[in-house]
Amino acid sequence: MLHRLLFWNWLMLCLLLAACSGYASPDALIGMNRDQVVARMGQPDLERQYSDAIRLEFPRGPYGRQTWFVYLDVSGRVSRAEQVLDDKNFSLINPGMSQDDVRKLLGRPGEVQLLGRSRGEVWSYRYENNSCLWFQVELSLEQEVRSAGHGEPPECWAHGDRSN
Repeated sequence: MLHRLLFWNWLMLCLLLAACSGYASPDALIGMNRDQVVARMGQPDLERQYSDAIRLEFPRGPYGRQTWFVYLDVSGRVSRAEQVLDDKNFSLINPGMSQDDVRKLLGRPGEVQLLGRSRGEVWSYRYENNSCLWFQVELSLEQEVRSAGHGEPPECWAHGDRSN
């Protein structure tokens, strides 16, 4: 019986790892053209045009914990790719910033919740961390950041994983 259990645990782990292999690492994308990136990662959520590059955005939400920004140079090849949901980028979110500035730094949120009494909305980003946390941005009706910080997603409450 124990052997069967171990077998099924290993099988599930292998399937999980295989499912995650579609998310290319930054180094694996360097030099690819747009079609190759799309074949590897799927259609981007958004494409932004800059003077010297095109940025493709690949959020892996709502429960994904990564958002990839892939930059194509003027020749149409990947020059850089980065996972942007991290403390470095979260620390750049400050009150008064525009909603568009947040999207430029973090991409599309995994969840959007409306606040009561028409006070705005909260954008939530799950991300890779050692605690059960997500990063949240509260936006006013004027589409400006009112506050931002870490919080516990509801799934932590349901499973008794609260650290309080």
